[in-house]
Amino acid sequence: MPNPDSTTPVLDISDGSLVAARGNWQVHALTQPGVIQAIQAKLRNFASQSDKLRWDLSAIGTLDHIGAQLLWNAWGKQRPQQLTVAPQHRDFFQRLADAGDLELPPKPPRRRLFNAIYDIGSEIFGHMSGFVTLLGQLMLDFMRMLQQPHRAPWKEISANIYHVGYQALGITALVGFLIGVVLSFLSAQQLHTFGGDIYLVNILGMSIIRELGPLLAAILVAGRSGSAITAQLGVMRVTEELDAMLVMGLPHGFRLILPRVLALLVAMPLLVIWTDAIALLGGMVAAQLQLGLSPAYFLQQLPNAVPLPNYLIGLGKGAVFGGLIAMVACYFGLRIEPNTESLGHGTTTSVVSAITIVIVADAIFAIIFSGVGF
Repeated sequence: MPNPDSTTPVLDISDGSLVAARGNWQVHALTQPGVIQAIQAKLRNFASQSDKLRWDLSAIGTLDHIGAQLLWNAWGKQRPQQLTVAPQHRDFFQRLADAGDLELPPKPPRRRLFNAIYDIGSEIFGHMSGFVTLLGQLMLDFMRMLQQPHRAPWKEISANIYHVGYQALGITALVGFLIGVVLSFLSAQQLHTFGGDIYLVNILGMSIIRELGPLLAAILVAGRSGSAITAQLGVMRVTEELDAMLVMGLPHGFRLILPRVLALLVAMPLLVIWTDAIALLGGMVAAQLQLGLSPAYFLQQLPNAVPLPNYLIGLGKGAVFGGLIAMVACYFGLRIEPNTESLGHGTTTSVVSAITIVIVADAIFAIIFSGVGF
């Protein structure tokens, strides 16, 4: 310990039982090299005979909570029976005495399997209840639009059709063409082995028009437009635009949800037609390169390979998928809290939920119409 001066905290014992402290017992003085180590060593020596010691702190010049806590810990977190302290320093020790021992909160009990299942079930039930409420409000808004068509949000509907439909033509065409090429190449290799080249049209037509076209378009729209809808509504929540609309008497359902749902109901069947056509074009190109099937033969056999009910089922799937994607996106968008963390989490949850619901709905379609179109 360096040579002490008038500001260095010092702890001495005299007469064998009187411990006197002097100097500056503040944090900047205690953190000087070697000071706190020397004081703690002396305090440890005094701990064994703390009941017999008398403490005199009246000579301490300045004191803060750090210095007071250092002494308080050495006393076993209780005031010594014989203590002399300056009046201006009494409040430090009084506050420490009033605070008592700090206890950490008890660890929560481990969650059992039943509790975990109950929480998951409660969350699913809450989402289903909210979704049904949103669907009911949507029906009421739609009836209101039919009763008062001149007050319908036609501009919002048109703008959303442009954003979710026209602007999605590029990505759906690219992915659809590549899927058609890949499916045609893989199917042609297997069919050529068994001499069934002519059945490539049947496989491509049925798989693309009935299943892959609507499902592929729905997944792309859910990732592209569904996330955009959720993010738009979430940003409106963060910037308090939703609250402002309620103050002005503009209902969220009629001005925000209804236009987006109707836009996707109209745009999705059109995107399904577009995706089917581009995917079949990709399959046609691959069939020409792999098996030598001419485009004229492909187009001639396609109507016979794919009955009309399959085409109608694909269009119906597109409309249903579009409505589900829009409602899921709006539902999670309106549930976003006014902070950026909730915005990111809500957008991610919206996309995942929309894709999952689309796949579940596609499975239901497959079961219901299993005997149609063959």
